Amino acid sequence: MCWQYSGSTSKSISELNRLWSYVNDPLFNPADEISFSHDRERKLIEKYLRDQSNPFRADHGWLRSSVEIPLIKEKVKFDSEDDPEIPKLTIDNILHRSIINIIKSVFEDSISSTFHMTPFQQFWNASDDRILKVYSEAYSSPEMLDAYKQINSLPREAGDNYERVVASLMLWSDATQLVNFGDASLWPVYLFFGNQSKYTRGKPTSGACHHVAYIPKLPDNFQDIYVQLYEDASTDEMYTHCKRELMHAIWELLLDEDFVRAYKYGILIECADGITRRIFPRFFTYSADYPEKVLLACVKFLGQCPCPRCLVKKTDIPDMGKDDDMNTRRTELREDNDNYRRKVNKARKLIFTQGKRLNSKYVAKYLKGESLVPTRNAFSERLSGSDEAFNFFLLFIVDLLHEFELGVWKAIFTHLMRILHAAGGTAVQELNWR
Repeated sequence: MCWQYSGSTSKSISELNRLWSYVNDPLFNPADEISFSHDRERKLIEKYLRDQSNPFRADHGWLRSSVEIPLIKEKVKFDSEDDPEIPKLTIDNILHRSIINIIKSVFEDSISSTFHMTPFQQFWNASDDRILKVYSEAYSSPEMLDAYKQINSLPREAGDNYERVVASLMLWSDATQLVNFGDASLWPVYLFFGNQSKYTRGKPTSGACHHVAYIPKLPDNFQDIYVQLYEDASTDEMYTHCKRELMHAIWELLLDEDFVRAYKYGILIECADGITRRIFPRFFTYSADYPEKVLLACVKFLGQCPCPRCLVKKTDIPDMGKDDDMNTRRTELREDNDNYRRKVNKARKLIFTQGKRLNSKYVAKYLKGESLVPTRNAFSERLSGSDEAFNFFLLFIVDLLHEFELGVWKAIFTHLMRILHAAGGTAVQELNWR
């Protein structure tokens, strides 16, 4: 009790009980306490963590890689996009994990016994003549059923009688400010599995969230590097272009050859129940706020067609919810096809070989109509030939937390509070009472 109430005042009763559990442990030797030194023990722990053979090493399972992005400038021409004379900016120490290793470790873990390996449909018998389809879990969604049919329609090699399972990959990322003062931040990418119930997946204690990568920003000395190359600072458009190039260079790193091979042919995994299955990874959703969505979808921020999923015009946004608007969302979806890739390639050729500006009328001729940008999408480049049904534009679903609660609703509520303050009297107190 003396230890608890002396020194720091932040030691709780549970912390006191935890300390007693250590003292009461049969391995505890009171003689060790006499010569205890925090600094010495900390150095020993750090030395232990630096040992490459240590299974608890901090970077266990993590890789450090680097990517290169081209640095170009308007009116500077090159023979082609692959010209070795094009200056490259190297981004080092990118922390990431193998998506395939994550899938293997999860399906081999005992938690996979709670996974739904075979999708199904759910119905509610509301009355004798009224049956309603229930939309609840990812593993009972139409997309999961379609993916399951697709992988089971793929040809099998002789002797391949393994059960085929869709690994429903649900991605999430968000740039995070770490401190109230200063600019320390992280940009993590997380992975969840749609085979798991959302009621389990949504619990922080379930361990359902798997870190995939930490996306770095462009270096602080980016402008200095650019000035050394071209004796002129980059434009805002060029800086934004390089941010997009970096993002998709990192995703090409994550979508490595192992992942593409597993995407095409599946991988054999002995699951926790002792049954070996052929697992096919499939991307289902990518949750992010709007700035990240357009960055990942290679769409111009608040352009003529601002939506990353469909081609609704910015001028038609006030008609949201009307029949025409809903029809546009259904019939004018963005598509990852040869026509899309051809437009991006032609725009890039103008920029690299003719030195055209990123926002010039020549480049806009190919991109402006659908608010595209001259960046090759990593999902399109890696997976377009693997599954004709894959359309990366449809990954970017509505995220209520980012786009409504922390965005639209927060702005509206702030505005309403200002009105109440301007009205004076007890308006704010009345709102609190209610």
